Parts: sequence; structure tokens; C-alpha cells
Amino acid sequence: MDDQLQIYQQVILDHNRKPKNFRQINDATYKIEGFNPLCGDHLWVYCVVDKNKTITDISFDGHGCAISKASASMMTASLRGKSVTEAVNMFHQFQQLLTHQISPDTENNKLGKLNIFSGIWKYPSRVKCAGLAWHALHSGLSGGNDCVSTEGTDDGTVSS
Repeated sequence: MDDQLQIYQQVILDHNRKPKNFRQINDATYKIEGFNPLCGDHLWVYCVVDKNKTITDISFDGHGCAISKASASMMTASLRGKSVTEAVNMFHQFQQLLTHQISPDTENNKLGKLNIFSGIWKYPSRVKCAGLAWHALHSGLSGGNDCVSTEGTDDGTVSS
């Protein structure tokens, strides 16, 4: 088995078994629901943004496949302490990574550990799983709907 694939699988399984920030935040600035009707992934992203537009707390809960939970877990760990602008920029980079528009060695790639998802584009049905929590958060931070769904899209995007 390829070493990179083995590392990918281990990271996904670890975050699925013990997700980081897996909890509700009752006083969240944003609470956004994400749903993938094709596979049943259903989660909520909670985000607290302070007056300086910094993410001071972020979490998720719900249920989904290992990829969706691992992506949400790693997203919350990566975005705490970031500005809203930085989070939106990371969302766009992550979406480009999932759809093979950028690679881990692309100049200005600021995804760090999230680059583990760089091969997911080879499995189009999994792109939606990996991007669901990100699209939910992006919708909230952008003033979109409180619920996003993958229904009706086939390119990894999510509709609001």
C-alpha cells in the first residue's frame, strides 16, 4: 500500500473515531446545517465570531461518513483563531484542492494538514462529503442560508 494512502486512511480514521470540537455551542454567532441526501451526512457547524471578525470558537455535531466527520474535525481545528477573511480564503483553497485545481505543492497553499485530502478528487462522490462542513460554514460567514445541501450538484459544490 502506498505510504501516502496509508497516512490518509489513518488520519481519516483517527478523526472519525475521536473528532476534535465535536459539540454544540449554544451561543454561537452562526449555526448552519449541512445535509448530503445521497449518503445521509447530516451535520451542524457552530461558529463564534467576535467583534474583530475573528473565529474564537468553532465546532460541529451530527453524523456522517468518516470523510465528512474527519474533514469537519480538521476544519474546526484549523480555523479557530483565524479571521473571517482567512477562513473564507481557506474555504476557497480547500474547495480547489478537493476538485484538483490546486495541489499541496502549489505556491501560496496555506492548508497545512488539510492537504491530506488532496487525492479526494479521484472519488467524485466523496468530494461532497469532504466539503460539506466547509460549505456550511462558508454559507454562514457569507450571510447565506442556515441550511446547505449537496442535492442537485455533481461538481462538489453545495447549494444554499
